[in-house]
Amino acid sequence: MNVKHELLDNNMAKLTVEVDADVFEKAIDKVYNKQKKSISVPGFRKGKVPRQMVEKMYGADVFYEDAANAVISQEYPKAYDECELDIVSQPEVSIIQMERGKTFIFDATVALRPEVKLGKYEGVTVEKADAEPTAEEIQKEIDRQLSANARIATVDRPIENGDTAVIDFDGSVDGVAFSGGKASNHSLEIGSHSFIDNFEDQLIGHVAGDDVDVHVTFPEDYQEKSLAGKAALFKVRVNEVKAKDIPTLDEEYVQDTTEFDSVDDYKKDVADKLRSRKEEQIRRAQEDEALEKIVEDSQMELPDAMIDTQVNTMINDYARSLAQSGLSLQQYLQFTGMDANKFRENMRPDAIKRIKTSLVLGAVADAQDIEATDEDINKKFEEMAAMYGMQAEDISKNTQGSELKSMKDQIRLEKAVEYIMDNVKPMKPRKKKSDEDKVEV
Repeated sequence: MNVKHELLDNNMAKLTVEVDADVFEKAIDKVYNKQKKSISVPGFRKGKVPRQMVEKMYGADVFYEDAANAVISQEYPKAYDECELDIVSQPEVSIIQMERGKTFIFDATVALRPEVKLGKYEGVTVEKADAEPTAEEIQKEIDRQLSANARIATVDRPIENGDTAVIDFDGSVDGVAFSGGKASNHSLEIGSHSFIDNFEDQLIGHVAGDDVDVHVTFPEDYQEKSLAGKAALFKVRVNEVKAKDIPTLDEEYVQDTTEFDSVDDYKKDVADKLRSRKEEQIRRAQEDEALEKIVEDSQMELPDAMIDTQVNTMINDYARSLAQSGLSLQQYLQFTGMDANKFRENMRPDAIKRIKTSLVLGAVADAQDIEATDEDINKKFEEMAAMYGMQAEDISKNTQGSELKSMKDQIRLEKAVEYIMDNVKPMKPRKKKSDEDKVEV
């Protein structure tokens, strides 16, 4: 394999990768062997058709596309390592030459990590805040814990806001069913607004066993254009109504559900934990404020391909998170009425923010010669071992190559954040002009 690269404008580069002809030939043969079981030709048993016969009937290039994909998937990572460029996007691939007996050539256009001109990053001012919890915050947390310890029970009464309705539903538009519009025994929290329009509101007042016609209208910008702006009918069957039986805060509850003997001790513990939580929230808010100011004071030019790659990563992460709750991304978009393109566009500002923050932290690490030491890495392995119930040595053995590099990069960024926060200047928030202008009477 031979790799050449050409630097382009706007932090882009083009890799030209030349692969030996025999590599492409082997890929063709591998594709043929994989597909031959499903190829039928009169006069031959299924799976026994010679490759030359298949190519004669369907064209010499019948296996080219799959073979090319295989070669690119195999050779691009090698080209990535060989070119030693700081690539920060997925490649946009173009095939330059694809002929039997000739060198297989493809181009990969990629984004390179942009140069960052750092602004002020030492002595950044951040807003100072009080971590002491208020009586209202303490009571709210107690109410939350009481609700979390509530017994979920099936109730024989009409659905109320906050209940969970277990339903079957079947949606249609103009009498025609549509994809993703049908489910059985779906648990829907009333008031969560997880379904489009006023779907949930129309279930309030109904009881188990009721059949309900729910009428909703898809948004005008709905992702499925055939449904956009259309009125839909959902045939809903209420199978079960569930409600929370929230316990009372008393000595018996405290002794049964906590490590404390009295309500006062329990409340003190709630206050202490809230204080710690608020301290952490304040620290994170100050981090965000400091990083936002540093990013705003720094200069960099982001290639679109870098942003697109970050957006793709975020969408994939979001889809995996949805899958854990039993929803596909397509179903989520349907239920929320979100257009796929709009959903992607909504991700873009956060993607840009994440990229700029990461680049700035990397630049701070470079400026301060911050590196991930062996001690840092071993500490991270110990933390992972405790989290996953494994031996640190085993995690270390399985974390090599690009994974180890990614870990080291993340540690560098975390240490850069620590450096910035060690040098911030907490300041009390300025009084609003309206407050300064107030006159006591």
